[in-house]
Amino acid sequence: MTTTRPGSTARTDDGRQPPQDFSLILGGPLYQLFRRTHLADDALMLQRRRLVVLALVAWLPLAVLAAVGGDLIGGGAAVPFLMDVEVHAKLLVALPLLVGAELVVHTRMRSVAQTFRDRQLIPVEATARLDGAIAAAYRLRNSVPAELLLIVIVYVVGVTVVWREYAVLDAATWYATPTVDGTVLTLAGRWYGYVSLPLFQFLLIRWYFRMFIWARLLWQVSRIDLNLVPTHPDRVGGLGFLSATAHAFVPLLMAHGALLAGVLASRIFHAGASLTDFKLEILLLVIFSTCLVVLPLTVFAPQLARAKRTGLREYGTLAQRYGRDFDTKWLRGGAGGDEPLLGHADIQSLADLGNSLSVVQSMRTIPVSKDAILQLAIATVAPIVPLLLTMMPLDELLKRLLGAIF
Repeated sequence: MTTTRPGSTARTDDGRQPPQDFSLILGGPLYQLFRRTHLADDALMLQRRRLVVLALVAWLPLAVLAAVGGDLIGGGAAVPFLMDVEVHAKLLVALPLLVGAELVVHTRMRSVAQTFRDRQLIPVEATARLDGAIAAAYRLRNSVPAELLLIVIVYVVGVTVVWREYAVLDAATWYATPTVDGTVLTLAGRWYGYVSLPLFQFLLIRWYFRMFIWARLLWQVSRIDLNLVPTHPDRVGGLGFLSATAHAFVPLLMAHGALLAGVLASRIFHAGASLTDFKLEILLLVIFSTCLVVLPLTVFAPQLARAKRTGLREYGTLAQRYGRDFDTKWLRGGAGGDEPLLGHADIQSLADLGNSLSVVQSMRTIPVSKDAILQLAIATVAPIVPLLLTMMPLDELLKRLLGAIF
């Protein structure tokens, strides 16, 4: 027996989610911590409270400690705290987007498993395999060792190697001061390096872990011989609902764009770089972010391609038979002399058959449209667009944008 309340995820009496109400989000130690501290409920509400608390933990102590150290606005730092666009973009824009993406993804993807059933895409004899794939996804999502491993990766690789060796600026900043013996962290820098930055990196790679779970689930479902319909109007055999799941990840991609925008702004404002110097980085981010969402859906390509070939063969044969009979009846004297051609059902049937064959011919082998892919790319670069103001005045930028649109 399952119990539900408005806006929440259905749960069985022992607290487990039924397999038809899939969620990438409602599980794991951090989620349970949010629930116990009343930062989230069973439906992942209280999002504003989570955002405020995370900002208080990640950003506010940095401002206070930087002020205590005299590096809030000026002081001896070449990059004072309030002038560090990178940290503000990371903690006040990208981090809230990572948290906000959870509710969007949960809401839009919770019915995915049930849609497979409602559309009868899963053969009756294979429903146990679908339930097993979802149960395996739950086990990974709820894994304590997995999230502990993510924390280890954050501190060993993300902080010690990536940040300390490659991301720290070669100048006196609010968080570090270069010396002969190496870089020395300020008090604010210690909080940033051991609390704020690890928190952000954990939330980020936790999303990568979730994308792995999602890709693994889709791969397992793609191993089932699905009941695809070549003439389905969505032109992907009935899998068109999966394209909507790609849109659910827009906030996640915008977080990536905001993260890169902060890095580029820091280099532009404090290192004399130009936005055009980072064309390759922007392109690589767009490719990476788009592939992050789209590649898991490509696992259905073999089945869709096979369904298209089968549909073309079967509907082509049917069209050949019907066309021959139509030709015999209406062009070779088969029809009775008093049978009117105008408005006859044979004409409509011939048109319907042609439309069905056209749908099969236009089938895609990936259940995501080009428009959806373009929207994902735009969402990624949207946070970077304001940096165009570093290259030209606002009025000129608006003229060029309007000229390109109209």
